[in-house]
Amino acid sequence: MSWFLCKIVYQIICGEGEHTPQFDEQLRLIQADDESTAFAKAQTIGDLEQEMFFNQQQKMVQWKFINVSELYRISALIDGAELYSRVQEADNAGVYIELVHKKAAHIRDNITHRFLELF
Repeated sequence: MSWFLCKIVYQIICGEGEHTPQFDEQLRLIQADDESTAFAKAQTIGDLEQEMFFNQQQKMVQWKFINVSELYRISALIDGAELYSRVQEADNAGVYIELVHKKAAHIRDNITHRFLELF
């Protein structure tokens, strides 16, 4: 088993979303046998930790999982620990979400490419 550091990205939507787009970027530790498993585990965490709740003004707040945008193999630490979180405001939510998906695709493609090189 190896340890990986991944960045899980959520979009924060308050009410009808008529505000500056906000994104929370969380660095998480993942323990897995390989990069592909670590990436899938990070995506599962992202899916499971989406949430909706009412804020103090009784507006619905949604934390929507976008994707995993970074993945790094590291030395042993605690599984699933959040190391860093940052709320990102973007001028255009669609552009930001597309960038997160492209980064996730790049990770997935590189894992597949490395796997194919082994054969």
